[in-house]
Amino acid sequence: MKLSVGPLLYFWEREQVFAFYQMLAAAPIDSVYLGEVVCSKRRALKQEDWEAIGRDLAGAGKEVIFSTLALMEAESELAALARLAAGTATIEANDMAAVQLARGRPFVAGPHLNVYNGPTLRLLGALGARRWVAPLELDTAAIAELLAERPEDMECEVFAYGRMPLAFSARCFSARVRRHNKDDCNFVCAEERDGLTVYTREHEPLFALNGIQTQSAQVRNLLGGIAELRAAGVQMLRLSPHSHQAVSFTEVIEAFARAVRGDQTVQCPASALPGGYCGGSMFEATR
Repeated sequence: MKLSVGPLLYFWEREQVFAFYQMLAAAPIDSVYLGEVVCSKRRALKQEDWEAIGRDLAGAGKEVIFSTLALMEAESELAALARLAAGTATIEANDMAAVQLARGRPFVAGPHLNVYNGPTLRLLGALGARRWVAPLELDTAAIAELLAERPEDMECEVFAYGRMPLAFSARCFSARVRRHNKDDCNFVCAEERDGLTVYTREHEPLFALNGIQTQSAQVRNLLGGIAELRAAGVQMLRLSPHSHQAVSFTEVIEAFARAVRGDQTVQCPASALPGGYCGGSMFEATR
């Protein structure tokens, strides 16, 4: 079983992004996803910067995939997607527009595509998908059932660690809560390094607002379910960074690396985010 680090879902400062990926070059991971998934206005890094980071990671032996936006809202975003798809890099398609542009060559079917049955999985395989990232709402049994119908050469990846991406909206929640218009947002999402936690009236953490994205407040942690996922046919686990404190994420990577090698005693470092850890569902008890 292999490990990947998913795309950076938050808006970090340029220097912090470079430092983070420099740290990943020496980490025990197999694949790294680069690029912007949430909001095209986040331009701390240009495409040339992402490509430079990708070259460094590839030189360190990592597989590099460029992720695409999950919600396409403008012609400029579609044009940027077309330029990315026209290149030689492998992309993670998070929208059917990206699937159409990538068809005919290998790509990753991202977690934001609606793939809930065997025929859809086989269709994506026929278009070129060589890896499928299962939607987060599927449990292990459902994933195993789908994998029985997948093309033989298609890998399966599961989101195993991080705040869970739940939904996207055309409205920017981070800007709205600070009484800014979306078009004049002042990049307030940069003020919340892990998203803005939303609490219930009983002051229990429920959601996290990250620009146009809604996430779970709790952090999904499937470290204890690796044997079950492996038995179901899952071949890759995705770790999603949720803090720019590189040392703590290094500890998370090390814990999962030891677990996939068979260490059944390893534990993740305690989560510093409100809500702690949960299993496959955001409504499971924290553990």
